Amino acid sequence: MGKKKQGTLIIIGGAEKKDPERKILKEVARQANGGKLVVATVATEEPEEVWKEYRKIFQEIGVTKIDHLDVRIREEATSEDRVKILKGAKVVFFTGGDQLKITSQLGDSAVYQTVEKIFQEGGTVAGTSAGASVMSETMLVTGDAEQSHQIGKMLAMAPGLGFIQDVVVDQHFAERGRLSRLLGAIAQNPRYMGMGIDENTAVVVRGDSLEVLGSGAVYVLDGSGSTYSNLAEKDEDLDKTMAVFDVKLHVLSEGNRFNLVERRPELPPKPEEVAASRGAKTT
Repeated sequence: MGKKKQGTLIIIGGAEKKDPERKILKEVARQANGGKLVVATVATEEPEEVWKEYRKIFQEIGVTKIDHLDVRIREEATSEDRVKILKGAKVVFFTGGDQLKITSQLGDSAVYQTVEKIFQEGGTVAGTSAGASVMSETMLVTGDAEQSHQIGKMLAMAPGLGFIQDVVVDQHFAERGRLSRLLGAIAQNPRYMGMGIDENTAVVVRGDSLEVLGSGAVYVLDGSGSTYSNLAEKDEDLDKTMAVFDVKLHVLSEGNRFNLVERRPELPPKPEEVAASRGAKTT
């Protein structure tokens, strides 16, 4: 899993603002714990509008210290005033938009190094939609989600920010039918697990394990045990559909946990165990 990190990741599949209970954003706010939360609008074409919307929501759910990281050109990511915005932050929250804007503007800049330091020192990095995809070491940029993956139509992938290793993240997953493209991504290199996150759903990653939060599902694709794929076969028919055998699929819902090292979900406790832990009598 690469270098050990100490912080928390909250990786959100998008559309979390539509939840009237705001369960996921409340968890982001809880991580701030009275400290500063920074909303990074690097990915969006409408930074001021998005900032105002999230500021209003976070203030309504109790965040008192909130600031805006607005980086529109890479030069700004090296400036001292942008780095100062992150000073004392406990949470950095990346909004949606275009994940390539985040990596191209922030990659290895002073701002990125500061965010990485916050994470390594125990802070939280959160992201929704494009801000979720960018969390991984290698990220999906584009790919056809409307049909089964074809071997002649390679997916566009690029280096991400690298906060989570050996995982490729996709978002708006069930809503946009992205199973085939995520499967194509892990078939290209089965070292990576694929993690597809539905809307209004998040994974909270601490150390080597994650827990699911929200109303949808998280799909984990593991191709490490696959026995065959036709991606590398030379074929004149570039529209040929991808074939891949023996890929493992886990579907997780709220409260389920998954060990990223062992690549295994943790079985939930039995009802009687839950009752016992609450001090109730079992029947």
